[in-house]
Amino acid sequence: MRQMTLSAIEYPTKAKALLRLQEDVLRINDPKAFRAHNKPTFGLVIDQFSKEERLEEIVKQPPGVATFTDGFSWSTAAGYRSYLKEHIRPKWGDVPLADIKALGILEWVKSLPLSPKTRAHVRALMHLLFERAMLWELMEPQRNPVELVKLRGTSRRLKKPQILSPEQAQALVSKLREPYRTMVIVAMCTGMRVSEVLALRWEHIDFEAGVMLVQQGVVNGRIGKVKTEASNDYIPLDPTFAQILLDWKRDHSTGLVFPSPFTGGCYYAGVIQQQILKPAFEKIGVSGAGLGWHVFRHTYRSLLDETGAPVGVQQKLMRHSNVATTMNVYGSASSKARQQANSKVVQMVIAKEMPQSVAV
Repeated sequence: MRQMTLSAIEYPTKAKALLRLQEDVLRINDPKAFRAHNKPTFGLVIDQFSKEERLEEIVKQPPGVATFTDGFSWSTAAGYRSYLKEHIRPKWGDVPLADIKALGILEWVKSLPLSPKTRAHVRALMHLLFERAMLWELMEPQRNPVELVKLRGTSRRLKKPQILSPEQAQALVSKLREPYRTMVIVAMCTGMRVSEVLALRWEHIDFEAGVMLVQQGVVNGRIGKVKTEASNDYIPLDPTFAQILLDWKRDHSTGLVFPSPFTGGCYYAGVIQQQILKPAFEKIGVSGAGLGWHVFRHTYRSLLDETGAPVGVQQKLMRHSNVATTMNVYGSASSKARQQANSKVVQMVIAKEMPQSVAV
């Protein structure tokens, strides 16, 4: 026996509630009859998807460690909810599934005032929704119409990424006060994403073994899984870099490596970028629209290239799922090769005598 609860806000009258109940009973008992007499709309798929994946519950989680660990990450759930609310539902919510064709989807996606990469994300979500519609028997199993929708240039960057020279990296570090100085050193000496740097914990660093395990990331104050399965990997610790971390550890020895003095939780990357990093970039004469935390990850990859590190080693150190993301060539990396390549970058970033930090 199945139990169903309907929202009094969505169904304020008894008549509306009964109508919805009849539709659900028909869909459950006789899916073919339901499809014949009721043309399910794309909005029905959106509603079911949002409910099944608990999008609202995930997004409404307060800052801290994520409550839901078996579903989407906070950032993914927030992105999906935004795409559904702002783009997909307004266009397709009231349209019967049977009336949505590939050509219409293509023309619509191409017309969206979004970046190529974001259009690709919207297309991918549409594909997922059609897959679910077939799974839930709201439409006959068939080739997903979104498979016919091909978008060009979705992986092409609109702007050339900013990269720092070793001299600029050292100059930038000299302009920063703690804890931002050490944060930036970690980012530039490991290629870690800012979400991973700010969620790093001391128990993830094994100084004796000389490795750092990247296990979690933080987005908008919510700590959860790292971006991809490949991101959950270790990074070798160069001795010079390890000593900088040990010096920082003297006053911050437990929990988060960089705990906020105000909340005890994670810092917010956007606030640091606007209030600390941008003024520091200006002080060393570096300007441009693409300046931010990701500059350090781009710089790390560029310096790996300068060291002559094999492509496979670069892929492992960048923790990319696909080597094509690194530079479109295949390869593999041993632990020793990773250590050697990473150490060369550390020596480029960190001066023999690290300049003292100053307030920005």
